[in-house]
Amino acid sequence: MELLSYALGALSPVNLGLALLGVASGIVIGALPGLSATMAVAVLVPVTFGMAPESALIMLGAIYTGAIYGGSYSAILVNTPGTPSAIATTFDGFPMAKRGDGDLAVTLSTLASVAGGLVGVLALLTLAPLLAQVALSFGPVEYFWLAIFGLTLISALSEGSTLKGFMGAGFGLLLSTIGVAVVGGDIRYTFGSQVLLGGIETVSALIGLYCIPVLIDLVATPEAHLKVDEERRGIRLREGLGHAWLGKLNLLRSASIGTVVAILPGAGGSIASLVSYSEARRAARDASSFGKGNPQGVLATEAANNATVGGGFIPTLVLGIPGTPPDAVILGALLVQGFRTGPELFTTNASITYTFVAGLFLATCLLLPLGLLIGRYAFKSIITIPKALLVPTIAFMTVIGTYAIRNSVSDVLIMLTLGVVGWLLNRYGFRPSPIVLGLILGPIAEQGFVQGFLMGRASGAIVTTFFGGPISLTIIALSVLSVFYPLLKERRARRRGHDNGSSHQEASP
Repeated sequence: MELLSYALGALSPVNLGLALLGVASGIVIGALPGLSATMAVAVLVPVTFGMAPESALIMLGAIYTGAIYGGSYSAILVNTPGTPSAIATTFDGFPMAKRGDGDLAVTLSTLASVAGGLVGVLALLTLAPLLAQVALSFGPVEYFWLAIFGLTLISALSEGSTLKGFMGAGFGLLLSTIGVAVVGGDIRYTFGSQVLLGGIETVSALIGLYCIPVLIDLVATPEAHLKVDEERRGIRLREGLGHAWLGKLNLLRSASIGTVVAILPGAGGSIASLVSYSEARRAARDASSFGKGNPQGVLATEAANNATVGGGFIPTLVLGIPGTPPDAVILGALLVQGFRTGPELFTTNASITYTFVAGLFLATCLLLPLGLLIGRYAFKSIITIPKALLVPTIAFMTVIGTYAIRNSVSDVLIMLTLGVVGWLLNRYGFRPSPIVLGLILGPIAEQGFVQGFLMGRASGAIVTTFFGGPISLTIIALSVLSVFYPLLKERRARRRGHDNGSSHQEASP
């Protein structure tokens, strides 16, 4: 009965209004390149200091939920992830929009986000103390191998050449080493430039590598940006529900992956969406359709990255270890309110904790009507705005969004430079996703490797440190599988086609 009363507290007019406002604001902010979920939550934290603790947490959680989902809009409609966790959404979302199914892709993203978010919140409610112990088993070495696993996934999923995917990931890793070292504080590859001293900012690189090439192509080509089909413009909810029902196992698997990955501090939605996309492609009968506009690809990535919202709160609330960057900001708000993480959140402060969980559940449910409504008008706006207005508007948002991250003109220059480099590389078959993921996962891999190496050298067992743990061996096995499985599958399909051709020739007179 107490849990029910806590849940009803989230339905008070004030909390309901804050959840509605938070979700809508988060969707709009997440859809704008450069304005990430972390920034949205951080900017609005001071606003919540005068609120009741449960109301403040509900609003922050709603903003976080909306922003993670909102990143799919720009990923689908302009091939620019609004948030890093939406990178994998571009793989199939933008090809769907190019062929005139952008409205369907937005609907699928909404349905998947709601499904994934609900799974994450359910895990937070029922499994928080149990699953949080998994995070304690991960040390520096495990995080190093986890980063390598993420790199092998994105490289293996690259369009066209797998070798070019690995080369792109390597280029991203090199970019991540510019500036001050993660461990030790050494200054590297700045060539005496003060501009490069702060390193390559991740969101700036993401905007440059994804958005600038799109703008250049928009200016260079006379065709419309997206295919316009008057008969198909709308929500297309029934069609979206049909795809979701056919991919129900894909949705459940992807949401579960997102929840588990979010429990590992620092992993975040980028790895979760990539792993879920890889598994969806691996389990599909027609894996070749992925990357060309397969609806199941959108369902997999969006279910996973929205499941990280609830999953990331598990280590945040139970252990005080933020699962994702926005969780770190919300944890700071918790501390300002005078609450300590740990068991007392579920005992002494149970009313606030469970009211917040219920509010997060409510915010996830509000994604459905708000997402469909805002998404419909977003799609109509993108396809009807003339290029002469669309290109300057997107360019202005990219510059402002990049500058706002660190109030640095240098970041804008780096963003523009990487954009031109990305456009040139794209013409030779190098996609931006491996580069961006190398930049994101590089610091995680470097920190884990250096700390693991120091631990191994101190104990006199470097090899055992890196290859002796069961978790490390499991992740290594998955990494090897992710690299060689596509090659083996392609070879098997080629051999099967050759055998069928031979059988057909023998059967013909």
